[in-house]
Amino acid sequence: MPARHLCSCHEPHAGVLAAVEAEMLPDEDLCDLSDFFKIFADSTRLKVIWALDRRALCVGELADLLGMTCPAISHQLKILKAARVVRAERKGRNVYYALADHHVGDIVETGLEHIHE
Repeated sequence: MPARHLCSCHEPHAGVLAAVEAEMLPDEDLCDLSDFFKIFADSTRLKVIWALDRRALCVGELADLLGMTCPAISHQLKILKAARVVRAERKGRNVYYALADHHVGDIVETGLEHIHE
């Protein structure tokens, strides 16, 4: 059991701490969540996510839109796909990328609202 520290508010914390402790996420979930949020820590990936939240695009379209090379975009898409943030769909000879689900766009929108407050 971790050591308990006293604070200067002089109020009993046992009930509050027990309630919060009962709702704490397991360390594995916290580590997975931390890794998920690291995906959003790169401005290039955020540009890709922002674009794909508007419509499905192929690597070439993303490269043109963002002024980058196809290999650079492919590298970012590989990271996003591994994190299950984007999905790929083949249409003929092209592969189109889109956000895996609406939650990803919601996270970006919520973050944007937060920084504009």
